[in-house]
Amino acid sequence: MRLTSHFNDQLPRLVLFDLDGTLLDSVPDLALAIDRMLAALDLPFAGETQVRNWVGNGAPLLVKRALLGSGAVRDIDDEPDEALFEQAFALFLHHYGQCSAEQSQLYAGVREYLDFLQTQQVDMGLVTNKPIRFTETLLDEFDLRRYFSVVLGGDSLEEKKPHPLPLLHAMTQRGSTAEQTLMIGDSRSDIKAAQAAGCQVAAVTYGYNHGEPVSIYQPDFMIDDLRALMS
Repeated sequence: MRLTSHFNDQLPRLVLFDLDGTLLDSVPDLALAIDRMLAALDLPFAGETQVRNWVGNGAPLLVKRALLGSGAVRDIDDEPDEALFEQAFALFLHHYGQCSAEQSQLYAGVREYLDFLQTQQVDMGLVTNKPIRFTETLLDEFDLRRYFSVVLGGDSLEEKKPHPLPLLHAMTQRGSTAEQTLMIGDSRSDIKAAQAAGCQVAAVTYGYNHGEPVSIYQPDFMIDDLRALMS
């Protein structure tokens, strides 16, 4: 696969990355925070395997899924009690703030690919549904901030992925067009956002997609390792 053949024999002008499940395996710490939240509410633990199927749509929905014990991958029909949700969400934010970088780790090939793009003077941005305060903590913890000229969290704008607004905003900020931009993510939300924004999208096979194969959403590229995009 030659990525440049899709961009007029050049690298993209702008590459936008998702964070969780694409650059960073953050589920161990998310699961730890969710289980501490549930314990404080006298509810049974969820465990890392279950949490892995719940992440990807932002912290509020993760907490709702944990409260409902639901494996729903799109919409939750039932809503938890509002007071319970507010209490649980505050607990989750507190605990995740304490453990967000304890067990998380970069995926293989991430650092090499970011260094490659930087060497090639390709502009890079981060577009995640994770709250911006935790995003910035992780960027600093893993020395990633220096790669990105624009960073957007799930609460940075009025909409988050799968809405195209964050991608369109990042492109506008960096003076790139959809034709010059590549989105790299691991989930339906990333693919749908890119498709709606009009840019091409590469999906990694190792991330979080609620237990579904990411291929069913028809990304432009499927890759097992970010380094595959260097050729």
